[in-house]
Amino acid sequence: MSSPAPSRGEIDARQLEHLLAAAVVLVLVLAAGIAGVAVATRRGPDPAPAFAQPLTAPVPADPSARVAWADAAAGPTGVPARALVAYAGAEAAARDELGDCGLSWVTLAGLGRVESDHGRFGGTALDEVGRPGEPIRGPELDGTGGNREIRDTDGGTVDGDGSYDRAVGPLQFIPTTWAEYGADGDGDGVRDPDDLDDAALAAARYLCADDRDLRRGDDWRAAVLAYNRSNAYVDRVRREAVGMAAAVPPV
Repeated sequence: MSSPAPSRGEIDARQLEHLLAAAVVLVLVLAAGIAGVAVATRRGPDPAPAFAQPLTAPVPADPSARVAWADAAAGPTGVPARALVAYAGAEAAARDELGDCGLSWVTLAGLGRVESDHGRFGGTALDEVGRPGEPIRGPELDGTGGNREIRDTDGGTVDGDGSYDRAVGPLQFIPTTWAEYGADGDGDGVRDPDDLDDAALAAARYLCADDRDLRRGDDWRAAVLAYNRSNAYVDRVRREAVGMAAAVPPV
């Protein structure tokens, strides 16, 4: 004996059940996919822990306290107090501007020592506002002497050279990099690569780019390599940073 044909209401109810079941399956599939993406993009173990940024205490948040800190740290580190003020100011600004990048002044001091001896290259020195008494310029990037060739990109407005680019200031920014990362670290309304306050904050932005966490060795090494693609350079900056951290140990 055949069963009676389902009514229209029974058909609609079954279709609704099927649609609800399909929706539940779709939600589960999407959730699994999202979880899979999260797992895939999560950082794994640090493959270069030996390069982790040397540990030292955070600099004071208050500007006047940073000046006192710099005066006390200048002797043990051999870094001019005015340079330390700039590096410490950039670390403090990075905490606010760049989130949890983890930048420490010791990395900036390592770069500053290698790039210009903290603004003292060629016998000059920083003045009270953080500018070298004489402008610091790298050689023309004309492809000779192991340098890259970079034809003029700024009309000479940043580096004073209308033929080729040159690195500028105590942290040696080339004009194209300054155009992207240049900063006003001292709040005077001007972005100036010859001003170490500005250059230090620009370096912080550059080092922290690409969501790097400088407390991780792989990210710290990648950041310094981005500054200068030389393993010997990375090793030297790290030696300087380690020395700074040892001179001003964590408290």
